Amino acid sequence: MMMKRAIQAAGALLGGIWGKEWAVWGTGMTGLTNGGIGTLSAGGGWLGAAIGAMIGLLAATALSGPLMAQLARGIDRLSEYSAPTLVVGAAGGGAGLALSALLFPLISDVPRVGNVLSALAAVLLAYAGIRLSARKQDELGAWMAARAAAVPVKEEGPRYEEHKILDTSVIIDGRIADICKTGFIEGTLVIPEFVLEELQHIADSSDLLKRNRGRRGLDILNKIQKELDVKVLIHEDVGDEPGEVDSKLVKLAKAMRGKVVTNDFNLNKVCELQGVSVLNINDLANAVKPVVLPGEEIFVQVIKDGKEHGQGVAYLDDGTMIVVEGGRDFIGTTMEVLVTSVLQTSAGRMIFAKPKLLEKAL
Repeated sequence: MMMKRAIQAAGALLGGIWGKEWAVWGTGMTGLTNGGIGTLSAGGGWLGAAIGAMIGLLAATALSGPLMAQLARGIDRLSEYSAPTLVVGAAGGGAGLALSALLFPLISDVPRVGNVLSALAAVLLAYAGIRLSARKQDELGAWMAARAAAVPVKEEGPRYEEHKILDTSVIIDGRIADICKTGFIEGTLVIPEFVLEELQHIADSSDLLKRNRGRRGLDILNKIQKELDVKVLIHEDVGDEPGEVDSKLVKLAKAMRGKVVTNDFNLNKVCELQGVSVLNINDLANAVKPVVLPGEEIFVQVIKDGKEHGQGVAYLDDGTMIVVEGGRDFIGTTMEVLVTSVLQTSAGRMIFAKPKLLEKAL
């Protein structure tokens, strides 16, 4: 019943609009045929609207039955479509109505039938939008999914580069160059001027061993600066304050909010007490060594005596020392040992083991 009344109201409204347009047009034509300018009668316009509304009401009442049947069938067909299809169709219909709204100022200026043409254009464009969006549903869905998945990339500002301050021992050690080559060290390598001076003094030493160590350190720095893709900063000591190199390193690390790179056990402890971050090369080397657990069996070659009576000393391929209980009698031989314990410190790792032959004998 409500639907029938809605159809009748729509028919009366459309009939009234059309009747008023035709009444105004007819009154104007009558005035022109009489030879005068003609004055449009407002009463005639409203009379035509009333007659048109009555005709539209009668026509809508007669057609309400077939229209309601068609509408019910349309609703049943729409219920068969999925929700995404309905959403896409509604979006297409809305786009068609938006286009008709843009064309309304042009169409409404057409004499006598402007309003009717505007309504007809809105219906046709909405229908065209629905059909077009239904046909392009898959493409529209893929485009919307791609837009939703796309994450806008924010431009990053200049990233803070952490400074890695090298001490003398780690430069002479030389492994820092290999680590930089692998790309595990990020940021800027800082080489203080007082560290360079200490290296120069070592390289100029009268002792052959110290001289070779100093020259090796200078060669390592030259390799890092020229051959590796790493930023290197030579920090000049403006204040030139007196003091030991280790204390200057700690102060510089605090001032630059950087990290000290070393393999000096004592400097490592001092930095920890001062609250300065430390990157210990020995800790890194121990971390990447193969894990040996108590109870595992390994083959080693005993090469020398241990400190305690009856002990023998062997080494793994990575340089880890193995103390073999009762291994003194097997010096120079390769034997299978059973790992009993592992001692891990910043200075290195030590493995204690005993011969597998003695274990079998027990």
